[in-house]
Amino acid sequence: MTRGRDAGNPAVAGGSASHIPVLAGRVVEFLAPRDGELYLDATFGAGGHTRAILAAADCRVVALDRDQSAVARGAALVEAAAGRLMLVEERFSALDRIVESVGGAVHGIVIDLGVSSMQLDTAARGFSFRLEGPLDMRMGGDGPTAADVVAAASERDLSAIIATLGEERHARAIARALVARRRVAPIRTTRELADVVAHVVRGRPGDIHPATRTFQALRMFVNQELEELAAALAAAERVLAPGGRLVVIAFHSLEDRMVKRFLAARSRTAAPSRHQPAVQARPPSFRLLTPKPIVPDAAEIAANPRARSARLRAAARTDAPTNPSAPEGLPPLPALDDVVRAR
Repeated sequence: MTRGRDAGNPAVAGGSASHIPVLAGRVVEFLAPRDGELYLDATFGAGGHTRAILAAADCRVVALDRDQSAVARGAALVEAAAGRLMLVEERFSALDRIVESVGGAVHGIVIDLGVSSMQLDTAARGFSFRLEGPLDMRMGGDGPTAADVVAAASERDLSAIIATLGEERHARAIARALVARRRVAPIRTTRELADVVAHVVRGRPGDIHPATRTFQALRMFVNQELEELAAALAAAERVLAPGGRLVVIAFHSLEDRMVKRFLAARSRTAAPSRHQPAVQARPPSFRLLTPKPIVPDAAEIAANPRARSARLRAAARTDAPTNPSAPEGLPPLPALDDVVRAR
């Protein structure tokens, strides 16, 4: 983990972020940072949201990112924050463990989901069909790559992954084509994968690239993004102090649906079972702040086209006990390790 040396300095320098944080003004509005309080940026990226929080109040921020390169790039901001920022290389599913090690009540958490601009624009990371590079797609440096999944998964599993996480209606045909192609030669690069998909999915002028949904599905599967999100939502509920705010920005319908269901379920009183009428109803652990998702306005989309699919949802923690039930919305998919081990 990385931490600045001198505490108590509310000014933050360190230069401008290398990308544009999505809905940064609304994030700060819903978090409403106050002096002396502790906030968590669960997806540091280029540090845009962290900068905005630090600039809004003389508060402290603990920021997480599973990407080692993002943590390394954040060193200057840690130094400039002069003791108010701690930056940790970690998945956000472990945020409660990190908070426990730091100590103190958490008054706000922001989770900005999806892949970052820096990851998309770095060919060697293998996230984009626009850039030739190894078929990697890992946000961190551990675990199987997308090439491993394409090489090992059965046609049935590939079809399920692409259909479910990519919401791709041509998933069966794409899976069939991938299996046929790998019998001839391994699929090791982004270009090779994109070419196979483009031969199956015929795009029309103005449509998204034919490989968009397949790349998205493999990235989400390799990084276990929905499983990570479910764990992070439950952890956020455990660590937020009463009145603390949770702000989540999603770019994918499955992620947004999971966040929506979680906050809706946690913001209403759970009725007791008719089979156990003596059990007291569970009070809501969150109060919704956004009955409908907040979306970027036309000006932000014009300045940052990648913001166009963003959906922000926010809620405030009540003083009710944590709800032990798991967040809903995880689709039935094969386990990543099982898919690769089957090779």
